[in-house]
Parts: sequence; structure tokens; C-alpha cells
Amino acid sequence: MGELIDLKEIEEKVILIAVSTGDGDDTIASVDELEELVKTAGAVTVDKMIQNRERIHPGTYLGKGKIQEVKERAWELDATGVVCDDELSPAQLRNLEQALDMKVMDRTMVILDIFAARASTREGKIQVELAQLKYRAARLVGLRSSLSRLGGGIGTRGPGEKKLEMDRRLIHDRISILKAELEDVKRHREVARQQRDKNHVTVAAIVGYTNAGKSTLLNRLTDAGILAEDKLFATLDPTTRNLNLPGGQQILLTDTVGFIRKLPHHLIEAFKSTLEEAKYSDIILHVVDASNPNMDMQMYVVYETLRELKVSDKVMVTVFNKMDAADPQTTLRDVTSDHQVKISARTGEGLDELLSLVETILRNQKIHLEKVYSYNEAGKIQLIRKYGQLLAEEYRDDGIYVSAYVPSELFASL
Repeated sequence: MGELIDLKEIEEKVILIAVSTGDGDDTIASVDELEELVKTAGAVTVDKMIQNRERIHPGTYLGKGKIQEVKERAWELDATGVVCDDELSPAQLRNLEQALDMKVMDRTMVILDIFAARASTREGKIQVELAQLKYRAARLVGLRSSLSRLGGGIGTRGPGEKKLEMDRRLIHDRISILKAELEDVKRHREVARQQRDKNHVTVAAIVGYTNAGKSTLLNRLTDAGILAEDKLFATLDPTTRNLNLPGGQQILLTDTVGFIRKLPHHLIEAFKSTLEEAKYSDIILHVVDASNPNMDMQMYVVYETLRELKVSDKVMVTVFNKMDAADPQTTLRDVTSDHQVKISARTGEGLDELLSLVETILRNQKIHLEKVYSYNEAGKIQLIRKYGQLLAEEYRDDGIYVSAYVPSELFASL
């Protein structure tokens, strides 16, 4: 009987490397987060090495002495590769690989790898592949060995096409195809969105740092049944569900991709259509992990990403989540948002407060309507029930008396 292969041996062991350029930067926290990312991608971190220097080395990321140190450490720990905490330029990637003589990855590659493993819908897969190809296209650097002419023999003479140029052309062709497919998906989204506008449906978007508890909240409020794990980027594909508020009004609740510091630009580009859900929503619920020591930095990253997506003038509700695990001594405040509420999506604490807050906000966006409708206008009352909040309804001799809050765009037709 053959020997069983020990799978542990095959597991990738990596050393994390980073450059700290100033006293005040959060390199240590960033490297800890990189360790989480690496773990999510399925590798094991065997060591973390941070070099303090005035600026990142333009050619090799780390300085010469540090590279030697990393090389020796990798040999001692039997590491299979290194992961840098920043996105490397093509030259840095190549030079570092040559100097260390081992596999070199950067933060972007790891994030793209996780996204590739997690994408399940057609749209998610297109977005990930697009981001990966854009990343790769920038890193197609000509190595002499691959510059051989293609083919050979009669009929193929002439300049031919270098392998590199061929690769580049294939990648750019594929990028064009994917972009067209994404446009198609985007159009479908637009149609759905216009339909919602026409039906006066209110949309609340859940945004937040990765692993802040967005999916758990959506599951808790709507029984959505989405995968919710204590992992970075457990959810990639946006999910939209109906939510019934205590007063009987129905709104849509949408979950979005989690944000992270140093989120690769290619990804923001590729995931724009998904992230735009936040742009077209009426309310934004910004979920914050109150138990995370880096909470303030995470909130900052979310606001920066929203700014990049040009999301502004929205009613912002900061939802401090994981209160069951948070330190009671921590001061929780967010000066940027309009409202704050403390909850635990896991235990259900504070959810009633959150729902009634959403209801109050929506009521403030509506107009109060008081009117008596004739009996043959009963259809209008159906509309009020569906899109507004019916406060009172009385059947009188002269018709049906109604007192309600209705969306301003519906008010004119009622």
C-alpha cells in the first residue's frame, strides 16, 4: 500500500514582508490583516518581517540587507514564498523574485485570489477575471527567453509576432469581451433600478469594512440565508432582499462587497457596478465592527471608498455591530454620519431600535397625506399601503378617510 501523502507538506508557507516608512503608519495592523488574507487564501504565515526605511526601495521593495535576511529566514523556515504588503510594480516583482529565488506575491494578488475563489455568480466571475487580467496586463514584462518568433517554416516568414505581444493582444481581446459582458450586466441592473424607481421602492444599502457583519445583519433581518463566516470577503455577490418594517412598509435591503485598506484599484474599477448599489440607495447602513481595535481606521477606509465611488448626500446610519464582543470601555462615535445605533447581529440585540430608526428616517422623507377618497378610488389606497405608511383608514358615508405618509414622488398622483 502506497504511503499517504501528508497534505500539510503541500500547504504553502509564506513570509510576510512590509516596509514601514514612518512612525505614525499602521504597518503592523496592516500586516496582521495581510496574515488574515493569506489564511483566507489557504496559506500559512510562518513569519512577518518589517523593514523601517525612509521610502520603499523603487527597484526591489526591500533594501539589499533585508532581502538577504528574508532569504535566510525562508530557508530556515522552509517557506515557499513571500507576500508583500503593498502592490509591487512589475520591476519590483521581477527583481525581488530574482534576488530571493522564490515565489513573490503582493497584497493585490492575494485579494484577487480570494475573490476568484469566492465569486459564484456570472457577474462576480466576470468582475474578478477582469480585475485579474488588468493586473496581469500591467505585469507582462518581456523576458528574453519568451521573445522567440512564433511558428517557422514556409508561409510564416516575415517579422512574425513575438510571444509577449501575442499574450498582450490575447489579454486585451479578452478584457474587451469581459467589459462588454459587464456592460450587459450593468444594463440589467439599470433596468431593475428604473423599475424600482417607478414602483417607488425604497432601498437601503449595507456597506462596511470586510468582516464587519454585513451578511449576518442581512440574514438576521430578512432570513436571506447567505453565507456568513468569520472571514474576510465571505460575500462577493451582492444580495438584495425584501425587508418588512414594523409599520408594515416594505423596503429592499442590499448587501455589498466589503471594503479593505489598500483595496486594489483594478478591483474597485471591476466591482463598480456592484458597489454602485450604494450610490442609488435611499439610506446607507454603515456596519462597523465595534469589537475591532482598528475600528476608526476601518471607518475611515469605508468613507474614503464611498468618496471614490462618488457616494454623497445620503442619509448615513452608523451601525455599531458585535456589541456582544466589544469592550464596554470603548467610546463609540461617528461624527460623519447622521444617526448611530448599537446592535449585535448575532444575538439580535438592538435590531428593533435599528428598524424603528429606519422607519423614522423614511417617514421624514415622506409627505403626510390626509384625504377622503371616493369608493371607486380604492385602488389608490392599495398604493398607499404598498409604498407608504397607512396611519388610519375609516369607511364613511362620503368615502374612505385616509391618513398616511407617502413618498413625495407618489404624492402628486394621489
